[in-house]
Amino acid sequence: MRVGVLVSGSGTNLQALLDADAAGALGATVCVVLSNVPGVAALDRATKAGVATAVIPHRGFATREDFDRALVETLRAHGVELVVLAGFLRIVTHVLLDAFPQRVVNVHPSLLPAFPGLHAQAQALEHGVRVAGCTVHLVDAGMDTGPILAQSAVPVLDGDTVDTLRARILREEHRTLVATVNALAAGRVRIDGRRVTYAP
Repeated sequence: MRVGVLVSGSGTNLQALLDADAAGALGATVCVVLSNVPGVAALDRATKAGVATAVIPHRGFATREDFDRALVETLRAHGVELVVLAGFLRIVTHVLLDAFPQRVVNVHPSLLPAFPGLHAQAQALEHGVRVAGCTVHLVDAGMDTGPILAQSAVPVLDGDTVDTLRARILREEHRTLVATVNALAAGRVRIDGRRVTYAP
C-alpha cells in the first residue's frame, strides 16, 4: 500500500512511519510527504529518507476545498492509496475525504471522544484525569469524530506538566500509528459504520 503523509511541523510521527518502512515493519511504503508549511523539520526527515516531498501552502487558495483539490492532485500523482495526517494542522474537507473514502487516518493525543481539537494534553490535565493516551481514527467531516481504529493509554502522573504528558503520549502515538497502518495495509481492518474490527 502506498502511503501519503500530510504534515505541518516537526514530524516525529512521520519519522516513526519512515523508520518502520525502512525496517520492513510497516507493510506499506511512504511514497510522498506533503506540507502546508514550508521549511518544517518533517520535510527534512522525508528528504533524508529519500521520500518525495511537496509544499502546498494553504494561504495560496481561496477556499479549503480548493486547497484540498491541490492535495488530492499531488497525492494521486504519486499513486497514494492511504493518507495519514501526522501533525497536519488543517481541517480537511469532503474533497479529500471523497477522493480517499475510509482511507484518511489521523492520530490524536487523547482517548477520543475525550478532548478533541487542539491542546488535548492541557485539557486532560485541567480535567484531572488519571489516564490519558492517543487515538488513531478515520477522518470524517467532524473534528476528531471519525471511527476509532486504535487507542493506547498512558497514566497521568502526579507532577505531570503538559510537556511531560505530551512526551509520554507521543511514544504511544508512534507505536500505535505504525501498528494501525500495518493492519490497514494487510487488509485486516473491517469497518461497519462506526464499528471497527480486526481480522486475525
